[in-house]
Amino acid sequence: MSERDDLVGALDRDGVLAAIRWAFLSAADRVMEDYSEAAGHDATWVGVTRFTLFRDRLDRVFSCRRYAVAEGVDGQLSLDILHAELTERDVRTFPRLEPNNVVRADLSGSPGWSHEGTRWLLASSVFGKLDEVPWPQKSTTKQLVAQQPTDEPDEPTLFDHLTSDEQAGLATLMAGSKLDLHTLVVGHALDAEHGGRELVIGQPRLNSGGGSAWYWKHDLLQVPPLEGGRLRPSIPAPVGPDTTPDAPVKLRRSGAEQTNRGQAGQ
Repeated sequence: MSERDDLVGALDRDGVLAAIRWAFLSAADRVMEDYSEAAGHDATWVGVTRFTLFRDRLDRVFSCRRYAVAEGVDGQLSLDILHAELTERDVRTFPRLEPNNVVRADLSGSPGWSHEGTRWLLASSVFGKLDEVPWPQKSTTKQLVAQQPTDEPDEPTLFDHLTSDEQAGLATLMAGSKLDLHTLVVGHALDAEHGGRELVIGQPRLNSGGGSAWYWKHDLLQVPPLEGGRLRPSIPAPVGPDTTPDAPVKLRRSGAEQTNRGQAGQ
């Protein structure tokens, strides 16, 4: 089993991936509800607002920071705070996780969360460009995360062309800035004009020389929704006529129709 399978499997089994998905969709829905080009909202507003709400929803669903479950606090009051400004759908689909299942694990000021030794940070992207996230243009923290080694087989690196001495020197340099936890990134994007959404989790790859921005990534939206519905097909459904015969339907006549028919027969 690969590193990807191990990490994704563990996060999925404990409900973490479903919680991340809920937090993103809740944040994206609120952005779309409030977005108004006429009011002066632009791409910057969309990006900042989405990030802020996404971070807030993650803290809610994982009981972190101001949403932490405190002993001796009235349960209804805690729910009032937890559900404040959420839609009925958000409340109905709110994932139920045990407190402390996930904890805040910020990295150099970048908001992060961790579960059993795996941390994830957030990174926004232009819609449709998640495969091309320019990590060298991101913060120093994100660049450091993108330099982590991977156990994925046959993955070329940016340093394959270096001599053995140069690679040893680079390894020493990276060891001095080794992360305390294995860190993934949750990449997210939103097309405010058309409502398109993208959400992945994966290990970023420092793509200074081009190529993919990820060693691997996992699409968090291609899974059944929390309400148990079926996945939408990845290709358009047939648009031809439906040849399946309709089930027979017997209409019930209203009382007035029955009276009129009775009178007509008299």
